[in-house]
Amino acid sequence: MTNSLSTVIGRAARKPSASISDWLGKSIKLSDGGFWGQFLGGQSSSGKTVTVDSAMQLSAVWSCVRIISTSVAGLPLGVYQREADGGRKDARGFELYDVIHTSPNEDMTAFQFWQAMVAAMLLRGNAYAEVHRMANRVVALDFLLPSRVDLELDDDGRITYWYKPRKGPRRQIERQNMLHIPAFSLDGRVGLSAIRYGADVFGAAMSADDAANGTFKNGLLPAVAFKVDRVLRPDQREEFRDYIKQVSGALNAGRSPVLEQGITPESIGINPVDAQLLESRTYSIEEICRWFGVPPWMVGKTDSGSNWGTGLEQQMIAFLTFSISSITNQIQQCVNKRLLTPVERRSYYVEFSLEAFLKADSAGRAEWYSKMTQNGIMTRDECRVKENLPRHGGNAAVLTVQTNLAPIDKLGQSTDAQTAQAALKSWLDQPQE
Repeated sequence: MTNSLSTVIGRAARKPSASISDWLGKSIKLSDGGFWGQFLGGQSSSGKTVTVDSAMQLSAVWSCVRIISTSVAGLPLGVYQREADGGRKDARGFELYDVIHTSPNEDMTAFQFWQAMVAAMLLRGNAYAEVHRMANRVVALDFLLPSRVDLELDDDGRITYWYKPRKGPRRQIERQNMLHIPAFSLDGRVGLSAIRYGADVFGAAMSADDAANGTFKNGLLPAVAFKVDRVLRPDQREEFRDYIKQVSGALNAGRSPVLEQGITPESIGINPVDAQLLESRTYSIEEICRWFGVPPWMVGKTDSGSNWGTGLEQQMIAFLTFSISSITNQIQQCVNKRLLTPVERRSYYVEFSLEAFLKADSAGRAEWYSKMTQNGIMTRDECRVKENLPRHGGNAAVLTVQTNLAPIDKLGQSTDAQTAQAALKSWLDQPQE
C-alpha cells in the first residue's frame, strides 16, 4: 500500500459514501483476520480473547445461533413460476428445486445445509457455498467454512474468492460458481461479523462466567489472605498453602481450618452480592440477545412482562418480522441472483414459506384456514394440500364465501332466487278478495 493506514482511513472519513472495499485498497484481503483485528480485535477490553469457539461456549450465544439457524432451516424453500395473470404455481419440476429443497450435496440434507449457512452468517458475517453446474444447470452446493475463504479485490475492484482446502494450495473460485450470502453489511458486499464487533460484550460475559465459576469453586467465599507475625521459610509457605487448599473450595465447604498461633485471616475479595455477580450475568444475556435480535425469553431469560398472553405473541411476531425475515429475504435474493440465469429469473423465483411457523399453532392454523376459505381466498382443497391431505375434488375445489357458503360465481343467482322467493311469500300473505 502506498499510503499509510491512517491516511486511508482519514480519506474514508471524508468520503462517507465510499464503500469499505474502496478505502481498504485493492491489495488487502477483505476477510484477513489479522487486518480486521486492527479495527475490531479478537481481544476484548475485559482481557478475554473472543473467537467463534469461545463465544459459542456462552449459553446465550449458543441459544441465539441455534434458534435462528434452525428456525430458518426448518422453513420450506420452494421454487415458483410466475403466471400471466399475476399468480404463481409450484415449480417442483424445475432442476434447482431438488438442490435447494432436498439435497444440496451428497453429504447434507437441505436442513443441515441452510442451518450451517445461517450460522455462518450470524457468527462470521458471511456464508459461502461453491456452486457445481452441469452445463447451465445447478447440480450441487458445497458448504465452505468461512475461515477458509479469502476475499480479495482485483484490478477492477471486483471481489475474487480464494479457498484454502485442508491439503494443497489455495484455489480461486470463479464468481459465477460462488454463492456468497452476506449478513448485515455496510458496503453491500461483505458482511460484518458479530463476533468481532461484539467482542467486548462477549468478553465481558466470559469474564462474568469465570468470576462466577471461581466463586463457586471457592465455596462462595471471597479471597482470604493470612497475616503471619513471623517470617516463614519457603518450605513453610508451600506447606501452609497446601494445607489451605485441602480445607477450602466448594467440595470442602464447612470444614474449618486450624490456624496456629500468630496467623490471622483477612478477606481481601469483594462479596459476590456486593459485586452484583448475578445481575451482571443477567445483563450479559440481554446484551447478547440484543446483538442477535432474539427476545430474551426465547433463551430462557423471562420476566413478569413477557411470559403471558398478547405480550408474548407480539414479541414472537416481532422476532419473525425483524430477525427471521431479514435473513430469509437475504438468502432468497442471493439465491435468485446467483443460481438463476437472467432469462430464468423472468419466469422463476425462490421463496421461503413463512406459513410453516403456523404448523406449531394448531388453533391459529385452523383460524387462518377458516378465514381464508370463508372469504373466498382459498379453496378447501388448497387447505388440504397444505396439511398433506389428498384433494377431495368437487365443491372442495370451488371458492366459497361466508354467505350461505355458496360458490362465488353463484352469488348473483342465489340473490335473485331469494328476492323472488320473498316476493312470492309477500304476495301469498296478502288477503285474497
